[in-house]
Amino acid sequence: MGRLRDLVAEDNSDTGIDMSPLIDCVFILLIFFIVTTTFVEETGVEVDKPQAASSVRLEKTSILIALTDKGAVVYGGREIGISGVQPLVKRMLQKEEVPVIIQADTAAQSGLLVRIIDEAKLAGAVKVSIASRQSKS
Repeated sequence: MGRLRDLVAEDNSDTGIDMSPLIDCVFILLIFFIVTTTFVEETGVEVDKPQAASSVRLEKTSILIALTDKGAVVYGGREIGISGVQPLVKRMLQKEEVPVIIQADTAAQSGLLVRIIDEAKLAGAVKVSIASRQSKS
């Protein structure tokens, strides 16, 4: 009878669940989702985009360049000027072929907008678009 109690006592001490494999799986999934997520990089400046009935959603990976009402050309929160558009787009297109989206303010000069589009196309951009707000219909 003494042996039976010893066996039962040994079995009761090992009834805990090991959580480390579960934690490992959760961390691997977390790393997978962080790596595969793409972020839309904002320009860092607020512009009043014009309305358009044919507006569509932005693509997830794109080069966003802003043109303010005062004529400043901004990328990633810093002013790059019109002369900085071509080198920036060339550098970004070396990684992968992505569209260039220009967020122009409604009060921005159209001549500056055309120059930015021209600089982006000279840098090798195939698709250059102008961002707009969805029209309220």
